[in-house]
Amino acid sequence: MQIFNNNKILSTLKEIPFKLEKDIQNLFEQNLELITNFKLIKSEFTIKNNRIDTLAFDIESKAFVIIEYKRNQNYSVVDQGVSYLNLMLEYKADFIVEYNENQKDSLKRNDVDWSQSKIIFVSPSFTDFQKQSSNFKDLAIELWEIKQFENEIIVINPIKKSKSAPSIKQVQRNDDSEISKIAKEIKVYTEEDHLQGKNDDIKELYDVFKNGILNLSSDIEIDPKKLYIAFKKQKNIVDIHIQNRSLKMWINLKKGILKDEKEITKDVSISGHWGNGDYELSVEKSTGVQIYFQWLSKLKSLMIDIHEGFIFQ
Repeated sequence: MQIFNNNKILSTLKEIPFKLEKDIQNLFEQNLELITNFKLIKSEFTIKNNRIDTLAFDIESKAFVIIEYKRNQNYSVVDQGVSYLNLMLEYKADFIVEYNENQKDSLKRNDVDWSQSKIIFVSPSFTDFQKQSSNFKDLAIELWEIKQFENEIIVINPIKKSKSAPSIKQVQRNDDSEISKIAKEIKVYTEEDHLQGKNDDIKELYDVFKNGILNLSSDIEIDPKKLYIAFKKQKNIVDIHIQNRSLKMWINLKKGILKDEKEITKDVSISGHWGNGDYELSVEKSTGVQIYFQWLSKLKSLMIDIHEGFIFQ
């Protein structure tokens, strides 16, 4: 990625290396919700002689997240990642106690979805070997690059796993290994998981809405969750749950913000629902194309609000 300073004539911005891992950690923790949408639980959490740099909680997934910071490249992301994830799964009660001691609200064991646990490594750079060794679609280890430039510019780039990333189960033959244990208990969801077993009509309908949403802005990302597929621009914009005969979608806006004169959405502000936001839209194949254009037009106007600083809940 090339980054320039625009002063009529472009000039290259000079990268400023982080002096200490602690500098990266402080930057992340002070801005954790903005960067990740996670809640900070504990900095320097020690458990069973292991020190976790940052313990966070993903409210959307109802899961704990471990974040580790590195300046050098002399370590194995898989070995440490698997070890820490196993530590979490083995001592679940300790993580819940730590949450309850540091937060105003409290958690019970059943409030946590342990299958959505994950670990994130944050570093200025990763080796090709580190990227390749963690490139498994069902391995809950993420790599995020962070760089600092002059003029106080920070660039954070989560490294995406390749579309052809294999399953860790294909290379793990020993069922007693640590990595096999976490592969059984922790589930990383993909679009394919949500589309599995669905008929071609529903798959085609999903593709229509998916492409329409992605075409609204180049920086919208797809983030499959356990119960739905999230489309994000920093925060969730739309969540889609793929059913056997229809799509159920939630627009992440508070009640009263979306102008819906034709009433194609349903108010779910006081009823239980899976996705984010107070507006729900159900679309079947027979009505999909008709509603699609009405709905997409509304989303385009919402994207203007986003660019003007509108903050989704």
